[in-house]
Amino acid sequence: MNRLYKFVLIFYLSINFLNFSHANNKLFSEGLKFYENKRYEDAKFMFEKSIVYNPKDSNSYLYLAKIYNVEDNPKKEEKNLKATLLIEPNNEEAMLMLMKVALKQSNYSQVKDLSNTFIKVCKKLCDENKGIQETLTNIEPKNNES
Repeated sequence: MNRLYKFVLIFYLSINFLNFSHANNKLFSEGLKFYENKRYEDAKFMFEKSIVYNPKDSNSYLYLAKIYNVEDNPKKEEKNLKATLLIEPNNEEAMLMLMKVALKQSNYSQVKDLSNTFIKVCKKLCDENKGIQETLTNIEPKNNES
């Protein structure tokens, strides 16, 4: 009887885990469809719901940051980018977006730190960092003149 109980329990937990992970993937996929169709409120709802099921879903945080970028809400954008990088520290896209937010906020030391880290981890978006480095170079002499 004890073996049967263990088997049923393991079977039940396995099924629930599979349903849970399938639901999370479905929520993210639906959110992505809404995002691509520029239905940002619906997408935001689906990504937030996805995070409820899986708080370590870095992609949902990243897409929330993209939505807040479109909505011109830098505080929430930055918050979601930091959450993305906390979960996935080598996420190039999140790092690049966070550098742009910090640049808008004139937080040049944060941009430099992120840029140095970005150089170490970049694989696809390395050229994007060059533009940010040039912007920093152009700004630094102005800061020193003051």
